[in-house]
Amino acid sequence: MVDHYGRTINYLRLSVTDLCNLRCRYCMPEAGVCKRTHKEILSVDEMVQMAQAAVACGVRKIRLTGGEPLVRRGILEICRRIAALPGVEELCMTTNAVLLKDMAKDLRAAGVSRLNVSLDTLRPERFSYITRLGSFADVAAGLEAAHDAGFSQLKLNTVLIGGFNDDEIADFVSLTREHDLQVRFIELMPIGECAQWDAERFLPADAVLKAVPALEPVGTGGVARLYRLPGGRGAVGLIRPISDHFCPACNRIRITADGKLKTCLHSAQEIPLRGLSPEALEQAIARAISAKPERHHLERAASESLRNMNEIGG
Repeated sequence: MVDHYGRTINYLRLSVTDLCNLRCRYCMPEAGVCKRTHKEILSVDEMVQMAQAAVACGVRKIRLTGGEPLVRRGILEICRRIAALPGVEELCMTTNAVLLKDMAKDLRAAGVSRLNVSLDTLRPERFSYITRLGSFADVAAGLEAAHDAGFSQLKLNTVLIGGFNDDEIADFVSLTREHDLQVRFIELMPIGECAQWDAERFLPADAVLKAVPALEPVGTGGVARLYRLPGGRGAVGLIRPISDHFCPACNRIRITADGKLKTCLHSAQEIPLRGLSPEALEQAIARAISAKPERHHLERAASESLRNMNEIGG
């Protein structure tokens, strides 16, 4: 389906839970979030119905997000049922990989074709600091299990944070020299827990090119501009939601774990979808896509979103 600005909307990010087994400082409060009652969160059937309605409106790629999707009870059933929907060409997942060691093979068998792993540091002590609860060893084991399960071309999502991990840029880039993976550096966005952080925390993605001038441009991949080390097997992606926003090419919508449709990550507007018939679901999604905002304004103000990232699905 094409929106009012001529963008083809074919990508749904579906949050299966707002809970997470980590407490990353830029994403979640230290105490976590208030646990919703069972009735407040979408059931498996509701998620499948909403995904099916989105596919009827032209969605072809679906990414399961959270919070952390692997803590959601019934996640394998969700994967199997959505992957089996006619019209779904690609089912992906973004995970912190803490639980991936024991689930990678089952996820692959359930129809997940690609994995993105959120990882903001390669140093175990820093990992414990930024996540408050996590173990870097668990993530490393999860990445190995994903590789063994047949997930090729893994993507590592690394949020650039000034004064925290900018001294690791070269270390992350070096991973692409020998490994067929994509390291994607994402500009920190002023939303939720980090909305009022000092300006020096918010680095432009071009800091990567300054740190590793040997990187050569090789094209684009979705919202990322891609670069490669000479002779490198993998690639480096730069995602610039602030310094060079990609709103004119935005092709996505989001559904939160409690059944609200967001057509822009940074908009306060949310459209309730729960309780609608299949026909009404399609109509609501189609209307929302048609009215999708032209762009955000993060370059001059904090996000207008009323939720933290873990409540939206990134």
